[in-house]
Amino acid sequence: MSEPVPSITSAPEPLAVDQARRTRSYLIQMSIRVVCIIGAVLVDGWVRWALVAAAVVLPYSAVLVANAGRDHTTHDTSPVTPQAAPMLEELPEAAPPAAHQGRAADDGPDDPGAADGTGRLSHGSGRVINHVDD
Repeated sequence: MSEPVPSITSAPEPLAVDQARRTRSYLIQMSIRVVCIIGAVLVDGWVRWALVAAAVVLPYSAVLVANAGRDHTTHDTSPVTPQAAPMLEELPEAAPPAAHQGRAADDGPDDPGAADGTGRLSHGSGRVINHVDD
C-alpha cells in the first residue's frame, strides 16, 4: 500500500485572492463607520454617543481584521513517517574481478607495472611523465 499523496486543495489561497478579501472587509467596515458618523449627526441622546463610540472603535477593529490575513487558516503539520525499504533476500554471487578490459588475467604481465602476474597494476606502478607548460 502506498503513502497518500498531498492534495493540491490543501494549498493556501492565492495571495491576490487573500488581499481582495481583506480589502473588501476593510471597505465594508469603513462604510459602516461613515454611516455611524452620519447617524451621530442626525440623532440625539444615548444613540448619538453609541454611534460616536462605534465610529471611534471601527477603524481599529477594521485594521486588525484586515491585517489578520492568512493567519487564521490551519494546516496539517503532522510528521511524515517514511516507509522502510524492502529487504534484499539474498545477495548475488560476486563476479571474478576483471584484470584489464579486453584481456584475460592469465595472459601474463606484459606491463612493466604488473609484477604480480595478475595483469593488474599494483600501487605505485606505471610511468610518470613530467609535463611543463610553456
